[in-house]
Amino acid sequence: MTAALRRSLSSFAIPNYRRWFAGQLVSVSGNWMQIVAEMWLILTLTGSAFAVGITAALQFLPMLLLGAWGGVLVDRFPKRTILMWTQALLAIPALALFGVTAAGAVTPWMVYAVVLSRGLVLALDWPARQSFVIEIVGRDRVVNAVSLQSVLVHSSRIVGPAAAGAVISLLNIALCFLLNAFSFLGMIIALRSLDKRELRPAERAPRDDGGVRAGLRHVLSRPELAIPMAMMALVGTLGLNFQVVLPLLARITFEGDASSYSALAVTMGVGSVLGALATGARGRVSPRILVAAALAFATFATLAAVAPTLPLAAAALGALGASAVTFAAGVNSTLQLRANPRMRGRVMALYSIVFLGSTPVGGPIVGWLSEVLSPRAALLVGAASALVAAVGAHLAFARARRRKRERAA
Repeated sequence: MTAALRRSLSSFAIPNYRRWFAGQLVSVSGNWMQIVAEMWLILTLTGSAFAVGITAALQFLPMLLLGAWGGVLVDRFPKRTILMWTQALLAIPALALFGVTAAGAVTPWMVYAVVLSRGLVLALDWPARQSFVIEIVGRDRVVNAVSLQSVLVHSSRIVGPAAAGAVISLLNIALCFLLNAFSFLGMIIALRSLDKRELRPAERAPRDDGGVRAGLRHVLSRPELAIPMAMMALVGTLGLNFQVVLPLLARITFEGDASSYSALAVTMGVGSVLGALATGARGRVSPRILVAAALAFATFATLAAVAPTLPLAAAALGALGASAVTFAAGVNSTLQLRANPRMRGRVMALYSIVFLGSTPVGGPIVGWLSEVLSPRAALLVGAASALVAAVGAHLAFARARRRKRERAA
């Protein structure tokens, strides 16, 4: 094993992290299977690109509206306990959608209702999941652990869509939802098996610590938190809507089917895994890396938008996946390391809002652009958002450094 690969995998030296990783791999793969199946189901039922955007938006609308309060709860209660409850609750919408789809009674409003209900649980699950990582591995390994989390998510984006494409093509779409319901057992078993003596829980926040407003003030008062958060808000809204763009790119632009969609998703997932491993081997994050990753995102999103064939688009999407995961993992790590431990749940809730909760705004916009113009136009808008984020962050970081020097003089 090379030294770089050993650095990429260093968090696996911690037994608790190995258990956590394995449980998430099962659960997140099932979740991606369900997302692919939901998007294909709503597109089949309605034939509308805008409906695909609405479906993506409904999943994350509760995060936008309630995620900050979810972060307050995460700071006040044990994260492991919260996660065991949310994983159990997430199985219920999957079982409901399996039932109506298998019975042949599914309608678009049922899909919307199930997606929205899952989003309500995610408003608490995501802040807890994001802020729990540092309690498992500690500060020294958090960049590596977050990068491996990205490997996990994007490996799941390979396994989940590939499995969904096979199940939809060979069996039926309803089975995707049943398999996802069972996948949450993997995460619950992993959480129960963690050695609590090896965890590093943050001090719980008191009930009178200011709640959501205190979390907002904490982020806005510190440029090292505010600038990455603003970058993610912009790119998350207009650039990270791949669950909307990819099925439309496959079906509308390249006139493909579920296997074409799966191929694009898998290729992008491979690139994301490679990018995450490279980030993990680096083991550090800096403003320069965040700006460079945003510029790379803009470049490869543009190449994917102008690609004349499906294979060339897939190749560009692979590189786009690598740059996107470097950017997202960099923002995530920066926030975890720079946040006050008693505020970490709220800071990561705000991160979850701008990472996931921006989709209710961006999803319909991207779906509408894809329908009125083309999916290529939606990719170009994402590229423009990343370019603006890179330039704006470069200027903002430089200004923050000047002010710091002036205060020190």
